Amino acid sequence: MIITTNRRPGLPEFKMLVDNATLELNNDASKRPAYYLKRNAQLLEDDVKNYLDIVAKGTNFEGTIEKVGGQRFPDIVAGKYYGIEVKSSKNENWITVGGSVNESTRVGNIERIFLLFGKLTPPIEFRSRPYEECLSDVVVTHYPRYKIDMKLDDSQTIFAKMKTTYDDLRLSEDPVGKIIDYYKSQLDEGESLWWAGKETGKKHIDPYSMKIRLLKTLSPDERNKLRAEGLAFFPELLGNSNEKYERFSLWLAANYGVISSSLRDMFSAGGQGILDINGTNIRVPRVIVNINEDRDIIKQTILNADDRILRGTWNVEKVNNDRRMEQWMEICAAYNDEHFFVLKYIFDEK
Repeated sequence: MIITTNRRPGLPEFKMLVDNATLELNNDASKRPAYYLKRNAQLLEDDVKNYLDIVAKGTNFEGTIEKVGGQRFPDIVAGKYYGIEVKSSKNENWITVGGSVNESTRVGNIERIFLLFGKLTPPIEFRSRPYEECLSDVVVTHYPRYKIDMKLDDSQTIFAKMKTTYDDLRLSEDPVGKIIDYYKSQLDEGESLWWAGKETGKKHIDPYSMKIRLLKTLSPDERNKLRAEGLAFFPELLGNSNEKYERFSLWLAANYGVISSSLRDMFSAGGQGILDINGTNIRVPRVIVNINEDRDIIKQTILNADDRILRGTWNVEKVNNDRRMEQWMEICAAYNDEHFFVLKYIFDEK
């Protein structure tokens, strides 16, 4: 999609239209505050549409302004290529939640959007500005959505933080993935994105249960599946560090809403086990027995995962897609080289 700069009516004329409607709303609110105190977000759209029609008379926008029905974005369109999103609050601040990051309900052809915000508490006031200039952050309800702040400085927009632009992000192939990458880059040690979705190779966020569950309440099949995915994504689980379960614990909570007070039992219950290697029974740590039992799920998870996910969970700069399993085994060996030949046997022979 190409964003044009020579539309007729042009962007300066659209800005003047919105500014004039905002002025008229403020004038009316000073005379009829009781009326606006009773308005809500939906009713306010009608007020905005009314004043846009009034100030559009005699301009190129006359007769082109339309309130969009349903859950479309933005709420009002004008002159085919422009839109007005209407927001309001019933408190003293100028902050609210905006539309979803992927803008799947965006009206076709709309290239420029202004936000018209009504603070519906005394003293009632209306403000407007370009939509992208008041998007400070990304927050999550059921899906990542922009956070709106009408007092935002240009240098504080989410796009300034990400060193991109609103149009570049929204028109990219994977806007949510780019946002996830940005917020991951800002994490401190011990932090995780609870809203990053199921990191199994999909480039979008999957809806998942809002429930928090204890690991011990899961079925044996589900526990085994999560154990296998954990081993695929977090090779440090084969190591000896006392902190080896920390990243896996965050991942379980972020991606599945699962928590546990004792993850150690998930991998090492029983201490050791016996593995038949070339006809010889060898005593190995329980985690190796688990890998042998879960080898098909582990291999499938590694081979199907998105590069971005593996780079993050494996802590590597590049994934060798021609030899993913070998790379995984080498990373495992970096945490405990005693297991390398056993892993090669499990995945070479099975």
